[in-house]
Amino acid sequence: MSIWFTTYSIDDLNEGRGLKKDHVNKHLGISFTEIGDDYLKGTMPVDERTVQPFGLLHGGVSCVLAESLGSVASWMCIDPEKYRAVGLQIDAHHLRPVFDGTITGICKHVKLGRKTHLWRIEMFNDEGKMNCVSNLTTMIIPVEDIQPA
Repeated sequence: MSIWFTTYSIDDLNEGRGLKKDHVNKHLGISFTEIGDDYLKGTMPVDERTVQPFGLLHGGVSCVLAESLGSVASWMCIDPEKYRAVGLQIDAHHLRPVFDGTITGICKHVKLGRKTHLWRIEMFNDEGKMNCVSNLTTMIIPVEDIQPA
């Protein structure tokens, strides 16, 4: 049984159905690659945009991948006409360095409540070894509560 509010395709997520077209994912090369009944998967290159000054994947950029996956997954679970999902808290445990290749993140729900969602995002290098695990809590808020000043 699917956890999603409606049916989305990978093109919807990468090309902007209901999402802003130019955003951090485009700048860092993050792409959504697979939608399962209860998970969302995406990738990010390890290159000059995503490494820290010593040449390994920047921990903060791993958090960007995690929050991109979790926030969009939350958005996919709610009525986008009425609500938005925003990041409330994130943590990350960086388990091994990555110097090149691609990182794959798999985002699965831990708890889907009415006002908050908790997601676990596991990230793997090209060899399938976990390099980072992150937990993201998103808050579900009415659209009218998010208006530019």
